[in-house]
Amino acid sequence: MATNQQRREAAKRKLERQLTRRAERARRRRIVGVGVTIGAVVVAAGLVVILATRGDDTAAEGDAADASGTPDASANNTPASIPTERVAAPERPEPLPDPATCEYPESGQPAKEVSPPSGESVPAGGTVDVTLESTVGEIPLTLDRALAPCTVNSFVHLAEQGFYTDTSCHRLSTDGLQMLQCGDPKGDGTGGPGYSFADETFEGLNYGRGILAMANSGPDTNGSQFFMVYGEAPLPPNYTVFGTIGDEGLTVLDEVARAGHDGSSQAGGGTPHTEVRFTDVRVAAA
Repeated sequence: MATNQQRREAAKRKLERQLTRRAERARRRRIVGVGVTIGAVVVAAGLVVILATRGDDTAAEGDAADASGTPDASANNTPASIPTERVAAPERPEPLPDPATCEYPESGQPAKEVSPPSGESVPAGGTVDVTLESTVGEIPLTLDRALAPCTVNSFVHLAEQGFYTDTSCHRLSTDGLQMLQCGDPKGDGTGGPGYSFADETFEGLNYGRGILAMANSGPDTNGSQFFMVYGEAPLPPNYTVFGTIGDEGLTVLDEVARAGHDGSSQAGGGTPHTEVRFTDVRVAAA
């Protein structure tokens, strides 16, 4: 039988073993903690380097490239490519009555003071040449009365009253739909002339490079806003085509598109990085 002295010594040895194990566990925890801390510092440093690099790419304004040296088209919302071939100008399967009668009912508050055009005896044949003089160059247009007499009548009327002068194109789209939208003096896509008019669309209507068409917010909601297609435009035939864009104008639009946009539009695209402001709109004498 163990004596009291032996029991005390055994208890002491047991306590010493427990203290040793606790010290070892504490030492291991400290080692792991240091390792985690070092790892966190390394990760944080890596993130700082990455963010700093991204900041430099942003400051470069379009000079971002991948490892192969190819420009990153998405860095500034620029088009990956722009087709060079025009689409054929559309033609109505059946001519409209000439002259046409148009209606321009009141719709909202005008973004600029302007009266609605007359809708009586509107020509439905022939073309009208218009030049959009802008801060980035001239954009010549040919308006086709046979395609959309009421639209051409409204556009010419607004141009002659100075509605489009000193207005900026507020939306550029470069991905999928490639177009520049203009015609709102407010510059945010909500402005119009204070009247509307019906769509002048037809089955088989296609869109693509060189086409001039009306923007809308639904059936028969045309006003003053229009869009110029410089590339692809996979759209349903819901937008009135009323003319074409000259070669000089397409060159201007290509340059604007390649500068990209800020991605701010919920409808797609955004404000162009290169401002397009109309300094004058000239309508050629009939």
